[in-house]
Amino acid sequence: MLSRTHFALASGGVMLIAAWEWAQFVAPKNFKIKIGYWLLCFAGFIGAYFIPQMILYSAAVIWWLLALFWVITYPKQQQWTKPWILGLIGFLVMFPAWRGLVELQSLRNGSIVVLYVMCLVWVADTGAYFAGRRWGRRKLAPTVSPGKSIAGLIGGLVLTLALALLVSYDAKLSALQVFLLILLTLFTALASVLGDLLESMVKRYRGVKDSGTILPGHGGILDRIDSLTAALPIFALGWYLALAGGVA
Repeated sequence: MLSRTHFALASGGVMLIAAWEWAQFVAPKNFKIKIGYWLLCFAGFIGAYFIPQMILYSAAVIWWLLALFWVITYPKQQQWTKPWILGLIGFLVMFPAWRGLVELQSLRNGSIVVLYVMCLVWVADTGAYFAGRRWGRRKLAPTVSPGKSIAGLIGGLVLTLALALLVSYDAKLSALQVFLLILLTLFTALASVLGDLLESMVKRYRGVKDSGTILPGHGGILDRIDSLTAALPIFALGWYLALAGGVA
């Protein structure tokens, strides 16, 4: 397993690519502003490494609640469309997610915990896809992402619940630990949907299909990690609180 420092550098490199893609949202036609924003992100990742976890995760929770409001009210509420606000949103999307990833990986059995979060997001997406295709008549957020449905959301939550129960059984967790893992898993799954919707909203505003072209046929890095940007800090906060309470 990579050391904390090496993992932080490796994952930070990926996030810096995502930061460049977000710079395209901030100033699509101004190269100087994009370079300046990317450099701010570079410095911001260094700063985020030293910010106390609770401060960063609490800011993430407040931010994603605000993001939920903007997604629900799009396109009526568009205060976020100013370039400097879009830039700030990028910080709030990327910094807590990266720090959460680093903190989870540095735990005992951290690689397994990180894998669980990623599987959780993939399972939620898979459940949403199949349930949405079968029963998805009522749309979840038609003005932001017409392909997502309420049935898909429920299907994703059901499948992530099954994942949590399976992992709980295999790990032989106590009743309290099972309850907390289920609760954290469901909240994280909901957050992952919001992360996806937020990026869809920003792309729709900018009139682009993908955040970038670095992954041929799959778009940009942000297109691959949009759900994780919301899921990671929420899961990391829950795990941190569980550790503080002596449960994890």
